[in-house]
Amino acid sequence: MDVTGSTALVTGASGGIGAGIARALAARGADVVLAARSEDALEALAADLRTRHGRDALAVPIDLSTPDAGTRLQEALAGRRVDVLVNNAGFGLSGRLADTGDPSRLSAMITLNCVTLTDLTARFLPAMVERGRGAVVNIASMAAYMPAPGFAAYAASKAFVLSLTQALWAETRGTGVRVAALSPTVTDTGFFEVAGEAAGAGLRRRSVDQVVATFFDTLDADRPVVVDGRRNELLAAAAHLTPRGPFLRALGPRFADRVSAAPSR
Repeated sequence: MDVTGSTALVTGASGGIGAGIARALAARGADVVLAARSEDALEALAADLRTRHGRDALAVPIDLSTPDAGTRLQEALAGRRVDVLVNNAGFGLSGRLADTGDPSRLSAMITLNCVTLTDLTARFLPAMVERGRGAVVNIASMAAYMPAPGFAAYAASKAFVLSLTQALWAETRGTGVRVAALSPTVTDTGFFEVAGEAAGAGLRRRSVDQVVATFFDTLDADRPVVVDGRRNELLAAAAHLTPRGPFLRALGPRFADRVSAAPSR
């Protein structure tokens, strides 16, 4: 998909995968709207993109985990057209659900990962369909493919993203709009600073650049789901064939104990 001259809205753009995608989109000729909580990081990235690529870059500091975030973000765009929507913002919490010290953090995570993503898609997808072009890429996760004791609510939220996106892909067939989910695995970002470093200990991590390359493959592919990395594609396929009961009995307690060793902040 040629993004030259388009406007892309990237949520969670203050760092990690979101910032990497925003940089790559600007390098390919797109104007960008950057949305996240960190105003300083967003303004620095926007300034860099204007200088480096000569593209329009708007920073919108906003907490997307609040129920009215979609309304406030749409108002902040002041009628700007959105051609590419990248629903990247999200975070994870680790540990047993019964040990959750602050249930409001769970609520904020589900609001961000599920509610805001759906709300923003519902706000910007209709105009894309009317124009007959555009793209929505929802960042899911490998965690979406199997229940994850110790990451129960996070994995469930990403399973929601995966299911929603697959249905939207079918709904938008023939409209000229591409809808797809990109499922990264463990990536070298700040994710585990929030989720708990023990949860990611010893796991092979993909680089942001690798995920960004897969993002553009996602824009070009006519598929509802794209998994980052060939090995992970095989793991995702295998997950569909693995009976849930034996898997949870064998791995569940050990995995839950491991990720609970470092409670999320």
